[in-house]
Amino acid sequence: MNQLLRFSGSVKRDPAIEIWMKAHTGDLGVIAQHWFEVMRKCGDDVRELLHDGHPTACIADAAFGYVNAFKAHVNVGFFRGAEIADPAGLLEGTGKFMRHVKLRPNRDLNATALRKLIDTAYTDMKERVRAELQ
Repeated sequence: MNQLLRFSGSVKRDPAIEIWMKAHTGDLGVIAQHWFEVMRKCGDDVRELLHDGHPTACIADAAFGYVNAFKAHVNVGFFRGAEIADPAGLLEGTGKFMRHVKLRPNRDLNATALRKLIDTAYTDMKERVRAELQ
């Protein structure tokens, strides 16, 4: 069983996400916007939607990542994060599948490692979707 988290309604650019981005201002909004843009740029096949109130990136209809802003931090999350390589040890969480990276303003961040996690999550999901089609 593949257990992909699938959502109907993913599109190339979701206007609801732009509204979300405009509503999240300040340092946290900048952080969330930046890292979601990194997800968007993973490939031409990235689609998106607003799920549970936060921007979610997909391959077709299969979610691979999200951002969410809280009171004092931003989560950059991965729907199959428990199964991807994390050599820098950035991922947090204990769920069966999901993991996240917690980002706070004015704190050091290994941006290279986070970009690699995003790319790994994207590539992993792309392979899972391709495997389902075979």
